[in-house]
Amino acid sequence: MPTQTKENYLKSIYLLSQKSKEVSITELSKDMNVSKPTANNMVKKMEEKGWVKYEKYKPLKLTSEGKKLGALVVRKHRLTEMFLSQVMGFGWEEVHDIAEEIEHINSRIFFDRMDEILGFPTKDPHGSPIPDKNGKTLKVNHLKLSNINVGQKVRLTGLVNSSKDLLLYLNKKSIRLGTYIKIVQIEKFDNSFEISLDNDLNIFLTFEVCQSLLVEKL
Repeated sequence: MPTQTKENYLKSIYLLSQKSKEVSITELSKDMNVSKPTANNMVKKMEEKGWVKYEKYKPLKLTSEGKKLGALVVRKHRLTEMFLSQVMGFGWEEVHDIAEEIEHINSRIFFDRMDEILGFPTKDPHGSPIPDKNGKTLKVNHLKLSNINVGQKVRLTGLVNSSKDLLLYLNKKSIRLGTYIKIVQIEKFDNSFEISLDNDLNIFLTFEVCQSLLVEKL
């Protein structure tokens, strides 16, 4: 089994590869908050384990084994977030840091039991897909709220960015997963959105926030 540090690297490469087809050492080092030489040394160690394919000046690629290992770390993290939220009553802005610690517990039966208690969820509290016990992830097609036209009604299904600051901001706006949103107006000056929530409350969101909200059309 990978060490905790290697699990963090595998998870980082896995998640970065979900956003972009090409993952560089520079991107990895920034995501891990380490120097490029440090990241490069770790990648070489993981290459020796058969988890990563790496050639100098070329993008990193996880092998099938590396991809599965990375997905399983993500599975443990997102299942934990869901358990903390649904069973223990933590807010969606509180669960990430706790899950960062619990995800490194090396007990498959522990997380499988957690999965069973939760009813085998496919998404975490932020709407991100939870890989199954084989590392397979359900593919979903989300739209950014920033791409929705005036007059259309949508439902919030996920987040591009689930930073604590954004989650606290959404809490203040009474916006959560499942919230129904109607686009009332888009300001030409700054592309801010006036939206109507399912409680008939009209509020304004910046274009930046709208780019972080994933929705499905109704």
